[in-house]
Amino acid sequence: MLAFVAAVRLRGPARVVAVALCVLLYVAEAGSIVNAHFEYYRTVGEVFGDGGPDESSLAQAERDVGEIPEQGQVVPLAIPGTRSGFAARTAQVYLPPIWFARARPQLPVVMLLHGTPGAPTDWTDGGLASVTADAWAVQHGGVAPVLVMPDVNGSLTGDSECVDSPRGNVETYLTVDVPATVGQALGTLPPGPAWVVAGLSEGGTCSIMLALRHPDLFATFGDFGGLVGPRVGETNADTADTVTDLFGGSQQAFLAHEPAALLKGGRFPRLGGWFQVGADDPQPYQAIQELVPLARAAGIATCLVVMPGEGHTFAVWSDAFRQALPFFAKRLRLPPEPAVNPVPCRE
Repeated sequence: MLAFVAAVRLRGPARVVAVALCVLLYVAEAGSIVNAHFEYYRTVGEVFGDGGPDESSLAQAERDVGEIPEQGQVVPLAIPGTRSGFAARTAQVYLPPIWFARARPQLPVVMLLHGTPGAPTDWTDGGLASVTADAWAVQHGGVAPVLVMPDVNGSLTGDSECVDSPRGNVETYLTVDVPATVGQALGTLPPGPAWVVAGLSEGGTCSIMLALRHPDLFATFGDFGGLVGPRVGETNADTADTVTDLFGGSQQAFLAHEPAALLKGGRFPRLGGWFQVGADDPQPYQAIQELVPLARAAGIATCLVVMPGEGHTFAVWSDAFRQALPFFAKRLRLPPEPAVNPVPCRE
């Protein structure tokens, strides 16, 4: 603040330059605070959107087919909002080594959703999803699911809660547009038993909501640090703004997207769910206290992991994907058959 005051007292071109530098320093400081809280970026390049050394392009990946690499590749994929009209940022996709086989098998999909503030690259940066998938592939003959990391907000600070609303028809985008493009571009298995939806923070809330509303599209979900349901703003308990902003004031439409209401109103014996949260993450921890018993009562094969001393950070979310992947793979019937996950689960 003192630097800004000093800059304002200057005159002419020096003032313009000084104010611009102060603004840049303020943005950098704000970014460092967010980074420190979420334990986010691993390298300076990732702060500016550098996808990292394993990022290629889909065209290059197609040219590489026939030579199975030791590691998978991360490629950007534009997924247009053909049906939804949603103006999405470019998605990220992880292609496992077996995808490059000349006789390519149809592979299952794990769709990983980011939070807010956030971007599709969050799962390959702080979330270490490609690192985890590569480690799995090494142990399973190059076989791993395709990871699809789409945009859910349209901007860094957007907050759609993955519903169709004035903020964008994101639910339609994720359930119609994304599967259509992924199937056509990557040759994956269609939605259904071969698709998992999982996410961190807002993306975790989205994942359980989407799985409950579309059990024909997703057989398994992962809720990593999500709230009890769609919420805009900072207060988990206050739903008034959410009902107004996302659902046009309709309490009925809100309840149709509220996981607790969906779980109380139906049975989901074909669904599986993985919940993981930091014990020091108050609202998400409170959410799992409510949702896990309801999920089990609704017939969902449910796993729960609580990490002592952890909060709302990528340390939790990256570990959640690492621990949940064997559970996902087993439910996806991904060959070769994985070992039973050691974490106690209700099957």
